[in-house]
Amino acid sequence: MLKAISEGVEDSEVLAGFARGRLREKRPELMEALKGLVGSHQRTMLKSQMRVIEFLDQETSRMDEEIAERMRPFEEALVRVDGIPGMGRRTAEDVLAEIGVEVSQFPTAAHLASWAKLCPGNNESAGKRKTGKTGHGNPWLRDTLDEAAWGAKRTRDTCLAAQYHRLAARRGAKRAIMAVAHSILVIVYSLLKNGGEYRELGGNYFDERNRSATVHRAIRRIEDLGYQVELQPA
Repeated sequence: MLKAISEGVEDSEVLAGFARGRLREKRPELMEALKGLVGSHQRTMLKSQMRVIEFLDQETSRMDEEIAERMRPFEEALVRVDGIPGMGRRTAEDVLAEIGVEVSQFPTAAHLASWAKLCPGNNESAGKRKTGKTGHGNPWLRDTLDEAAWGAKRTRDTCLAAQYHRLAARRGAKRAIMAVAHSILVIVYSLLKNGGEYRELGGNYFDERNRSATVHRAIRRIEDLGYQVELQPA
C-alpha cells in the first residue's frame, strides 16, 4: 500500500485493495481514511523512508544468518532450550549468549539464579515477611527471560502457565512473571548440565502435587458461598 502511494496511486478503492489481515474487515473505513492529497514532496519522503526500512530489513537478515552460523556448534543445546514453553529460537539464542552452554561455573541452579538476580531476597522481621528485591543482575538475560515467561503464561495446559496463574491470583502479575522466569532459568540450567529434553509436567501438576490442599481450598470457597460440601470418591 505504501509503495503504491509513493508511486502516485491516489484511488482509495485501489489502495484499500492492498490491505492485509484484519484491515480487510474495515475496508469502508480504510477507503475513507485513504482519501486525501499526497504531493510530490510527501512521495519523495515516503520513498526515502521505505529505502531505509528496506536497508534495515536486509541488515537484519544478514545478522540473522551470521548468528545462525555462529550458533551452529551449539545446535544441540539450542534445541533443548527451545523446547521449553515460552521460548523460541531467538530467545534460546539470547539465553545461551548470556550464560553459555557450559554451566559448570555455577555449582547449582540457585547460584545461577542468584547471579542473574532472578530470586527475591528473604526479608523477614518479627515473623513478618516483607517484599524482597531481586537487584539488577544481568539486564539482558532478565529481559529475555521475562519475555519467555510472558510467552509461557499464554501456553495451554503447561506447568509454567499453571504456575503463573496460581501466583498471579495471590501475588500479582509482575511477581508471578518473575517466578516463572526463575523457573525457566532453573530448567535451562538442568537441561544444559544434565542433558536430555524438556519434559512437560502438565497444567494440573500443582493440583496433583498438593491434592489435599487443593481440595481444602475448593471446599472452603464453596462453603463461603453458603453451601455444605460432602466428599465422595469418584
